[in-house]
Amino acid sequence: MPSLIDLLLNRLATLLPSELRSTEFMKLVIPHRHSMLMSERRATMIVNRVRLFAFLFAVLTPVWGIIDLMVFTYPLWLGLATFRLLACAAFACLLLFYRPSGNLFDAYRAVALLFAIPTVFYIASHTLLGGYQLTQVSAVVATGYAFLPFVLMAGLAIFPLTLLENLVMASVLLLAHALAGYLSWTTLNWPSYAGGFWLLILIAGVTSLASLSQLAFMVALVRQAIRDPLTGVFSRGSGQEILKLQWDTARRHDTGLAVAFIDLDHFKRINDSFGHDAGDQVLRECTQQMLASLRSTDSLLRWGGEEFVVIMPDTDREQARLALARMVKDGLGARPDGSPVTASIGLAERCVDFAESADELLDLADKRMYLAKTSGRNRLCFETPGELSEEPLSAA
Repeated sequence: MPSLIDLLLNRLATLLPSELRSTEFMKLVIPHRHSMLMSERRATMIVNRVRLFAFLFAVLTPVWGIIDLMVFTYPLWLGLATFRLLACAAFACLLLFYRPSGNLFDAYRAVALLFAIPTVFYIASHTLLGGYQLTQVSAVVATGYAFLPFVLMAGLAIFPLTLLENLVMASVLLLAHALAGYLSWTTLNWPSYAGGFWLLILIAGVTSLASLSQLAFMVALVRQAIRDPLTGVFSRGSGQEILKLQWDTARRHDTGLAVAFIDLDHFKRINDSFGHDAGDQVLRECTQQMLASLRSTDSLLRWGGEEFVVIMPDTDREQARLALARMVKDGLGARPDGSPVTASIGLAERCVDFAESADELLDLADKRMYLAKTSGRNRLCFETPGELSEEPLSAA
């Protein structure tokens, strides 16, 4: 009999995109389960939407100052106008000087800045208004300031955030609302304040669902866009993005980066002798065998046909050589006739080979793969011609 948790998960699954796999549900909870490409694209989207939000606030914040001028007396409207101009300047700086970098922590910083500006404005204006005796009309206008936290909470819905990220952001806004209540403790209307706080919590729940729905669609669409449909590993286009990101990281931290170009030996004979369906099955089995031997930080790409590329960050040449030899020793699968699948592999490493770019590193690994093929196949080539550059491989 299914447990209550299983029933809840099944019910949740009906509310999410049908393309989302059950194994991907945790990607909606915490960001650590996201791939590098997913994090990069999500970070870019978050920053772009932060800038859009900043543009909207930069325009609307000073405009409302006209209402303040018409309703409030001289000392009060001047103070509010000062706060508005400072907030407008901060929003304008965020819009003009913040650009997407693809880094998730930069995206977090952008969101934090976006919500910090109006939150500080809300607390400052709330405190300032609490020090004045307002008439009926001005009191009604001042009430509008109390709705700013609700606008900010609803604004979270435009970002594709995980459940954990939503909880953190919503908690900050709830704490700001509580702080504003504490600062006006003596004049606080408790029934109205409690009702507003509860409404803020309800809005937080709705915006969390909206953010999770966005994220679910994004996970499904990105997976379909970056994965090879036959094998499920990264496609060539997404692989080029991964290689560039890993190259930039390796250059920034001066660490090793190894790239292996793998070509399955005599694969055309499988298609010619047993048909393309048999060839597809061999490719699927081969990719699963390779994935089982690689680290979680390594990336396996299908470059085209029977060619694959392995990207190994924080890895020197000797570590990569041993890892590839172990991968082949564990076996790359079997051909339809029962014989083992073998491969010709070219290996290049950023530091040892003094590569100047990611393309140069990949091109060097490609050339060494062809050298391994012309030298008899089923071997690994990892140095330049004229040196001890290759070693035979054995497949299980």
